[in-house]
Amino acid sequence: MMSYLDSLFNLEGKVAILTGGGGVLASKMAEGLVRAGAKVVLLGLHIEKVQKCADAMAAIGGDAFPVETNVLDKEALEKTREIILAKYGRIDILINAAGGNMPGATISPDKTFFDLKMDDFQKVTDLNLNGTVLPTLVFGEAMAKQKKGSIINISSMAALQAITRVVGYSAAKAAVSNFTQWTATEFAQKFGDGVRVNAIAPGFFIAEQNRALLTNSDGTYTERGQKVINNTPMGRFGEAEELIGAILYLSGDASKFVTGAVLPVDGGFSIFSGV
Repeated sequence: MMSYLDSLFNLEGKVAILTGGGGVLASKMAEGLVRAGAKVVLLGLHIEKVQKCADAMAAIGGDAFPVETNVLDKEALEKTREIILAKYGRIDILINAAGGNMPGATISPDKTFFDLKMDDFQKVTDLNLNGTVLPTLVFGEAMAKQKKGSIINISSMAALQAITRVVGYSAAKAAVSNFTQWTATEFAQKFGDGVRVNAIAPGFFIAEQNRALLTNSDGTYTERGQKVINNTPMGRFGEAEELIGAILYLSGDASKFVTGAVLPVDGGFSIFSGV
């Protein structure tokens, strides 16, 4: 018999959609979801990446279904929704993990704001913000109809305070946090207390897109990496699996009365004053 504690985090039979499903952090989230009993749909722009993640989930006995789609294409997402509903019959969890950055939307130490490339700024804000709005618009509709579901967005430390260089990413993630709160209010008032929207705000985790920015080839920290460590009370970078607990909490019944929250998973970075 399942214990009360286990039931709070049990996702047996739930169908979870994970955008950006081929990424390092998203792959760990997928692992946590399948180990909790969820069926995971991995969405990505390139089928090879999400297929690789799906194969890894199958190797541990998980049910993972890779689908190639574009989070910036509403029509493609609508077709994807129909594929998922035909296969599983419902959608219970949406994790909007698609995102990224571009050099032209970042101000390096030898540049100023006036070197900003607006094309890159637009691409970064499109991917991070609209790449959250559109899946919510499409897959959230299925949740609204069934009066139950959990949407989890990915915000950032860059949304909570000014972090140098990442101007485009910061603007987009700040908007994601606001969008999380707005939709949490909207959905609860119009579709009932069973449809919830929250976000996690990861601190500094090493992934392929920021590895060279934070660490040297010998494993030591770059100047920027050391500054991050100096401002993280726990004194280290996060490990990808350390996102799993927050994802499981926000996905299941343990957080039934939680909506509109932006939960830092950051080793204390967001609360540290530096003194």
